[in-house]
Amino acid sequence: MKLPHADRVFIDERKIREYLLSRSHPIGRFKAAFFARAGFRAENWRDFASALRDLALRGEATRGELSEYGAKYLVSGTIMGPQGLKLEVTAVWLIPSGGVPRLVTVYPR
Repeated sequence: MKLPHADRVFIDERKIREYLLSRSHPIGRFKAAFFARAGFRAENWRDFASALRDLALRGEATRGELSEYGAKYLVSGTIMGPQGLKLEVTAVWLIPSGGVPRLVTVYPR
């Protein structure tokens, strides 16, 4: 199954810069170290967002839990970093009722 409305995903810059690619965030710094292997850094966060948008469009989605906030979907696959290195990841998306997918988190697969 494809991620519903994958062509309209929303990725918050702060989620990427201040969490996923932050070397000082208490939890995010561990993810940031993984993503940095492929050349993703807070300074080039748009490259990371672009790779995640591409993954949302081409990846296979698995429906996760349904909560009061909406339905979660997991999309696993490969993203390529600016240095040409590929990373296996899982991106978690939340689709609120009647809304577009919003990035929740990304983690190594």
